[in-house]
Amino acid sequence: MTTNTIAIIAIVAVVAIVCIGAITWVARNKRTQHHRVEAGEIRDRAADQSHKVGKREALADETAAKARAAQADADAKAAHATGLQHQAQIRHSDAATARHEVDQEFDRANKIDPDTHIDDTPGTDSTTHDAADRHASNGKQGPPVMPKAR
Repeated sequence: MTTNTIAIIAIVAVVAIVCIGAITWVARNKRTQHHRVEAGEIRDRAADQSHKVGKREALADETAAKARAAQADADAKAAHATGLQHQAQIRHSDAATARHEVDQEFDRANKIDPDTHIDDTPGTDSTTHDAADRHASNGKQGPPVMPKAR
């Protein structure tokens, strides 16, 4: 082999290596550029989804706020209902006490009234007879008789 042949083979080898290097460099740059474009598209889609997710989060927050308000309203109404029940119990107790006192006053008035006949038979209650029966003989009209609270 001559020197020229060796030089030509060396030059061809160097040119081949340079061409392979250039092709590799171009391919890598093209792949990098493609990845940049793809990453940008992914970011755009993620930004759109982020906006939609933000709307969904806002709707969830709004619904949670409505639920808290409804729960607070329900708690307030329950507390009000409990207060009303307590007030009703107190008023029933007061009314029963007042009814008992009024019935005692009627009994006392009947005991001291000479025109009133009191039935002392065991098992009967003079306050359960109606007013017309108790006062029919004397012509007086008595107060209405209310059943006793039990």
